[in-house]
Amino acid sequence: MTGLARTSADLDPRRRRILYRCWHRGIREMDLVFGSFAEAEIAALSETELDEFEQIMAEDDHDLHAWITGARPLPADRNTPLFARVAAYKPDFDPVTKASLQEKLGQPE
Repeated sequence: MTGLARTSADLDPRRRRILYRCWHRGIREMDLVFGSFAEAEIAALSETELDEFEQIMAEDDHDLHAWITGARPLPADRNTPLFARVAAYKPDFDPVTKASLQEKLGQPE
């Protein structure tokens, strides 16, 4: 077992390594983004997509976080359909407060 819900037993060695790296990046927020993406899509990625995914993963976590959250503009070379798919797996980066939970649950304060 490599991820939270997906086993790597049925994956080739390259995909196993990528899945493991997605969950062990160093910054928990990026673990959640990349790990969630990899669990859902790693088995179906083409070799070309795996190449690009590994290039994306080689970027600094702080840069990736800033691009995914919109804190900094995404560089043109990263503005690709695959990056957009990865970024779509972003968890809720907003701080959790009592008020934010009540708002999400539709409860009055």
